Amino acid sequence: MPSLLLGVTGGISAYKTIELASRMRKRGWGVQVLMTESATKFVAPLTFEAITARPVHANMWSSGEDFDFPASRGIGHIEIGKTADVFLIAPATANTLARLAAGLADDVVCATALAGHAPLVVAPAMNPRMWAHPATQENIETLRRRGVHLIPPGTGQMACGDEGIGRLPEPEELENWLLAFTSTKDTLKGVRVLVTAGGTREPLDPVRFLGNRSSGRMGHAIADAAARRGADVTLVTTQPSTAPVGVRLRSVNTALEMQAAVHSVFDEQDVVVMTAAVADYRPQQAATSKRKKDGETWRLELVPNPDILAELGQRKGKQFLIGFAAETENPERAAREKLLKKKADWIIGNDVSRLGVGFDSDMNHILIVEREGPVVEWPELPKRDLAEKIWDLFLQRTTR
Repeated sequence: MPSLLLGVTGGISAYKTIELASRMRKRGWGVQVLMTESATKFVAPLTFEAITARPVHANMWSSGEDFDFPASRGIGHIEIGKTADVFLIAPATANTLARLAAGLADDVVCATALAGHAPLVVAPAMNPRMWAHPATQENIETLRRRGVHLIPPGTGQMACGDEGIGRLPEPEELENWLLAFTSTKDTLKGVRVLVTAGGTREPLDPVRFLGNRSSGRMGHAIADAAARRGADVTLVTTQPSTAPVGVRLRSVNTALEMQAAVHSVFDEQDVVVMTAAVADYRPQQAATSKRKKDGETWRLELVPNPDILAELGQRKGKQFLIGFAAETENPERAAREKLLKKKADWIIGNDVSRLGVGFDSDMNHILIVEREGPVVEWPELPKRDLAEKIWDLFLQRTTR
């Protein structure tokens, strides 16, 4: 039976979550409600208790035994987030989004979000001007980078009389979103996945390096989506500080380090996704001490780095091999050429010359070139959404 952890915070649209809880219960879901103190001013906890047949928790002082989820023992707000299939905060007020972004944990909803393992989903609801405020948008982007999922607010008239973006979606919409979100659970169970991410750094001296603008967000999103679908995921990354929960991590810096890490586990994998921006060249010799500024020209001799994707293409047997092609012109042609040259199964191309997508962005616009069939292209979307679409397409192609 799927389980929903529902965090209700202090907004007028909190009443909609009563119907949501009822709908999920009728579908056989277990529903546990957590409420902030301000939320109890809008909706009585007793209403949720009658619908869910479980006690509502509105403070930090409940023990794990008070929560009616399997294996919930110990400190309540620590334990409860370990057992739910999804943690939805709805409505997520501007104040709640700010607190989540800041990592505050002095109410039961935010504390559980900080301590839990369940995928976190927020459904913002607030006045349109509050939603449009730069502080709110920055908090949203911070949460997205950390792997929090967003149900976008709707447009319409607010309780205050204003019109615009900021309405909590209707209960049926929230229900459908949750059903779609959880429908992918275990679709990759038993599949071993290796993902590379980030831009490599080739040292010039102890303080300088040759690098690129890759943030690793696309690769991390792909690894996170695979893990949530039940895959056994290894992530080789130059950006370990943002590694997804539940993913086996290998931290590297240089192309040679990435080559060694990838080859050491390649034979064990079923799917390999090479999103990392691996430097094509490295300095032939890195200085052992910092080079001082002396006004002279600094001439560097660069030598080629290994082509890891091509090496894997030559070596692969049963593995499904996916490469990325970050291009500044004609990504489809470059991806098709790379597909044949590298002996990959897919090449995913994107135009990194476009403003607002690709490097240094949470958004991307990609196309997928396969050995057979037409090019698959999606519009500009958040990288987390594209990661889900990539795995959906993989499952379609490999199970047909």
